[in-house]
Amino acid sequence: MSSDDTALLAVAPAVTEYTVCLLPEGDRNWGAYAIRVVYRGAGRWAVMRWGFCLSVDGGWDHEGGAVSRTDEWLDRHRFDLPCALHMAIREAPRVTVLGISAAEALRAATARRATRAEQ
Repeated sequence: MSSDDTALLAVAPAVTEYTVCLLPEGDRNWGAYAIRVVYRGAGRWAVMRWGFCLSVDGGWDHEGGAVSRTDEWLDRHRFDLPCALHMAIREAPRVTVLGISAAEALRAATARRATRAEQ
């Protein structure tokens, strides 16, 4: 085994982000309705949307800079992975863009696809 091969054995890929969205991948509005679950270190994950973090009580708070994030704030906005994914999945139908919920957007997208299929 060469030294390059030995170095490759030390490479450890890591998953650092998941995306959760009620709309199907490829839908034109997918990105607008997406929620990101992002690794923040020390086994803790943030549930994010456009710079806002989901808190333990279900509210969305601006993440702000590292200086403004107290230990108390982090405890309310950082989760283990199973909890963060559960929260993101729970929130996905409630995401609203321009007054339209993800659930409504999904119904509209489904209707558009059905209309195209009929044509």
